[in-house]
Amino acid sequence: MKKTPNYLNDKICLNVLTGSLENAKELYEATRGHILLGLLSKNYPTNEEAIEDMLKYAAIVDNCISVGLGAGDPNQSKMVSEISRYIQPRHVNQVFTGVAATRALLGQNETVVNGLISPTGTVGMVKVSTGPLSSTGKDAIIPVDTAILMLKDMGCSSVKFFPMKGLATRDEFVEVCQACARNDFMLEPTGGIDLDNFEEICRIALDNGVKKVIPHVYSSIIDSETKLTRIEDVKVLYDIMQKLTK
Repeated sequence: MKKTPNYLNDKICLNVLTGSLENAKELYEATRGHILLGLLSKNYPTNEEAIEDMLKYAAIVDNCISVGLGAGDPNQSKMVSEISRYIQPRHVNQVFTGVAATRALLGQNETVVNGLISPTGTVGMVKVSTGPLSSTGKDAIIPVDTAILMLKDMGCSSVKFFPMKGLATRDEFVEVCQACARNDFMLEPTGGIDLDNFEEICRIALDNGVKKVIPHVYSSIIDSETKLTRIEDVKVLYDIMQKLTK
């Protein structure tokens, strides 16, 4: 991997989708590299095509690539692991059960690998049955602290809490934040985050002791016509990040 950029030292790092090489470069420059640019494995028919295309992005944004599943699709877990082995990106999104395979194939501990856990409606309890087979069975619901320790066992770097539905799961989110603080773990709030609730969601995480927050802001800032992430929206989010971490 190339020299690690500043984002790993940030308290907040933005994670957004990108739809073109030009869009990726503009987003990277607008945030001075304090960003992870999501490329979804689901958008590629084969591993080979994904690897070829993602390497083009990696070359122009200092490899600040986030290899994604695609709406948390558990059936993309294997493809994400295999792609990441060759891309060696800065960041990988995984379902709970896919973390260990990804870490093993990466062959290093520098890449941030998240593990997807989901809200349950009960504060302090999360669903970990987010894998390709486990997601089709009865929900596996366990204490969030236990989930984090299991993720650590598998070589995971952070919790991806999805789908949050913005602030609809606020009480659960607060407890997940506190659990991440207790266990010295990073947190990636995802789902329903927009320009209106971004600051509050980040502030909740920081106020509850999370050492590093990687909020995923996706569809709410994508232009419906171009299908590209809006640069002006990302600049607004970046300004908020700067304000919160002064």
